[in-house]
Amino acid sequence: MIATETLFAPASGFGRAAVSVIRVSGPAAGHVLVALGGTLPPPRRLSLRTLRDPADGTELDRALVAWFPGPDTYSGEDMAELHLHGGTAVRMGVLTTLARMPGCRAAGPGAFTRRAVLNGRMDLAEAEAVADLIDAETEGQRRQALRQLDGALSRQVAAWREEAIDCLAAAEAALDFADEGDVDDARLDAALFGRADALRQDIAKALQDGRRGERLREGFFVVLAGEPNAGKSTLLNALSRRDVAIVSDMPGTTRDAIEVRLDLGGLPVFLVDTAGLRDTAEPVEAEGIRRSRARIDAADLILAVVPPHGTTPDLGASAIRTLTVHTKADLFAGSLEPSPAGAIAVSARTGAGLEALLDAIQAEAQAGLGTGDALVTRARHRAALEGCVRHLDRLLAGEGALPELAAEDLRLAVRSLGEVAGHVGVEDVLDRLFSGFCIGK
Repeated sequence: MIATETLFAPASGFGRAAVSVIRVSGPAAGHVLVALGGTLPPPRRLSLRTLRDPADGTELDRALVAWFPGPDTYSGEDMAELHLHGGTAVRMGVLTTLARMPGCRAAGPGAFTRRAVLNGRMDLAEAEAVADLIDAETEGQRRQALRQLDGALSRQVAAWREEAIDCLAAAEAALDFADEGDVDDARLDAALFGRADALRQDIAKALQDGRRGERLREGFFVVLAGEPNAGKSTLLNALSRRDVAIVSDMPGTTRDAIEVRLDLGGLPVFLVDTAGLRDTAEPVEAEGIRRSRARIDAADLILAVVPPHGTTPDLGASAIRTLTVHTKADLFAGSLEPSPAGAIAVSARTGAGLEALLDAIQAEAQAGLGTGDALVTRARHRAALEGCVRHLDRLLAGEGALPELAAEDLRLAVRSLGEVAGHVGVEDVLDRLFSGFCIGK
């Protein structure tokens, strides 16, 4: 892609800081440095310059600047960076000056990474990894994003795509040269279907991962469920070590779900407090209970909270993902009683049992999310790979059918694999992807 406009944007956070970085990318990047600083600095070295407004010579800042000639740059084109003093007035003065320079315009979200994709510096899956790395809040999310940025998914999909293209070439050979004496249709077809079946099994195995990659990006949701006054809100506050939920002796105090985010062993875990489960005619509480049921059904793990002399809540089919927690255990003869088999007894007042409960939640999250080693990390990846499997299934189901049909199924399978890295249909997803980026990346 040959860009005609030069983009600029802050590449660091707003607000008062020691240093503020402005990134410039495009054909006029070198001209921008000369216009602001007088001379072009040596490539890939920070150089001190006095920056001036080319319109009237007004001094803007004394800054470090860097020049990165393309194409060996992040965006694949000429780039420059201005490392300014971090005051708001300094940054805005330079941005205003850049906006007046011919051929320059402010970049939108993800504009630099978009150019990197269009210029072949990275593929679409790697660009998504950049966004995930920026958004990563836990160690597991960081590891997963770095694996994708390093090309873990891209390399595997490229290998699958090469195999699918080879199969397609064999099918087209059978189609185009069936009347030639040196092309054995039956033998070639048998080999083709065997390779297609092996490819199909390999991709299907990668998809059987419990959606660990997507769930690590989104978080592991743990819902606290139980009867009113079972101690759910108190337990939520104790586990999060802050008062996030209102605690009261009055039944029905919690009406809506309250979420608290935890980092357990580098994994993103969300604790969700819900309304107490009971029959009620009060319409607001009834709506809260309905919402509680919906959160319970969607939970990755349910903490069935049972108070002294209480009953285990009826969770229906969701009960298979349940950990029973006996609360207020300090009320038993003034000490923590041994927990029943398969359950954990806790006391929010004394703190007894809380670490054991957190360890149990972390173990469940570890089993559900992994450690950042998932291959498929986005719903878009999964949809493309599932599409490839469907086309291969149709190919295998029609073994012995016309070569034209086999070739078409393989062409569609190749296309589905190409969608992962953006080899086909890239314009359909670029706008949606980069709208979620920060400006300056």
